[in-house]
Amino acid sequence: MSSFSDLSSHTALVTGAAGGIGLEFAKLLAKQGADVIMLDVSEERLTQARKQIDGNAYLLKCDLTSPSFITEIENFCTTHSLNPDILINNAGIFSFKPIADTAISKIETFIALHVSAVTLLSQWFVSRRKEFGSGWMLNMSSMSCWMPMPGLAMYSSTKSYIRVFTRALHYEVKDSGIGVTVACPGGIATDLFGLPKKWQKFAVSIGVLQTPETFAGNALKRMLKKKKQYINGWLNRFSIFFVGILPTNVRMMVKHRLLDRGISR
Repeated sequence: MSSFSDLSSHTALVTGAAGGIGLEFAKLLAKQGADVIMLDVSEERLTQARKQIDGNAYLLKCDLTSPSFITEIENFCTTHSLNPDILINNAGIFSFKPIADTAISKIETFIALHVSAVTLLSQWFVSRRKEFGSGWMLNMSSMSCWMPMPGLAMYSSTKSYIRVFTRALHYEVKDSGIGVTVACPGGIATDLFGLPKKWQKFAVSIGVLQTPETFAGNALKRMLKKKKQYINGWLNRFSIFFVGILPTNVRMMVKHRLLDRGISR
């Protein structure tokens, strides 16, 4: 699978495929000829998203926080005679709130979706693909994995887990012919962080944000080359070092000016 332009005879499973970057992954994969299993927790959003797919797509309503989700996926693949050789672990959530004010159910969802689901799906995929000696997997982390900032404790820590886990898995299965890539996107124009559409468009126009389409295309190219990691944009790659050495007073400024002010409103 050296050509991004021809993915016919391949099957991709994309989680969180009903919108945002996940939908862009599904659209690109289907456009290049792959059969795409679009997995999401919302059947209604999946049905709407399917209208944007130019190719063969299967819709799978599945809650990745459910204890039985692996069995549901396995049964779906068996029923439809599908054997995914591409996995995009994209589903995720976001919140900007202090841990003390975060509901226990929200914390459990972060762990279930970003840690348990990613780990179990990755294990399921590489176990199936080892006998074939091929496979391509992309796990979505975030630039926030380098940013232990107040208000982002659950998001950044669970995204850090995804990055470290995926980097280790990359080496574990490299000799088996399976490619495992982690993507750490920064500055993507989606609704995940609650930024209004007009400001998203403005940020893209001045180069602060990247469109989901551009990011998804570049990330897929890195995955197909079996690269271990992809960080979009030179500014993001350059900023990792400086984020890591931010002094305490800067982090506290974020807390006082953004987090505390947001709570008082």
